[in-house]
Amino acid sequence: MSQVLMPKATAVWLIDNTTLTFDQIGDFCALHPLEVKGIADGEVAIGMTGLNPITAGQLTHEEIERCSKDSSQALQLSEAKVPRPRNRTKGPRYTPVSKRQDRPNAIAWLVRNFPELTDGQIGRLVGTTKPTITSVRDRTHWNIANIKAQDPVAIGMISRQDLTTEIEKARRAAERAEKREKKKAQLKKTDASPNSDGPQDDNPREAQIVDPLATSTDQTV
Repeated sequence: MSQVLMPKATAVWLIDNTTLTFDQIGDFCALHPLEVKGIADGEVAIGMTGLNPITAGQLTHEEIERCSKDSSQALQLSEAKVPRPRNRTKGPRYTPVSKRQDRPNAIAWLVRNFPELTDGQIGRLVGTTKPTITSVRDRTHWNIANIKAQDPVAIGMISRQDLTTEIEKARRAAERAEKREKKKAQLKKTDASPNSDGPQDDNPREAQIVDPLATSTDQTV
């Protein structure tokens, strides 16, 4: 079953650029209407950049206008106009010769729109090497002047499902890393905080015991 690419980012764009209801957006993006309302109120997906579903090939202007006029209508996901690549089994991804010249363009698009993807993930998706990805990132690629970012899903290089899977993996990894950093910061804060104003005796009761012989001797002298 076809899935919406980046549901929350798509919902952000639809909220900002259309008059669709929360129910319509939630149904299309597989989100609860209350979650869509939270995005609109700025309580969910804070700071997230919207993803235009029209340029991503998921919706058309006509479909949005149709549903904007009638809130009872549901948005229909657009079918890709290019042949979808076959699912990869084992080994490196094979990129057709006709698509290989589009690799740098696809890399540029992925780097710009999904910076959370690692070089390894981009390499698996596009079927390229890390040096090539690095050269596009650093703009040191030999043909950088002619590289134009292109959606690899729209040009049929990869499937929407594969891209969504890699993005979700990257975001889960980022969340785990953030939690680890927060935990480390809390541990450092706990270790740095003093337990008392000064050193304490292991047994304060013993420290209060007075030697009667020593006291008696002092009084005699």
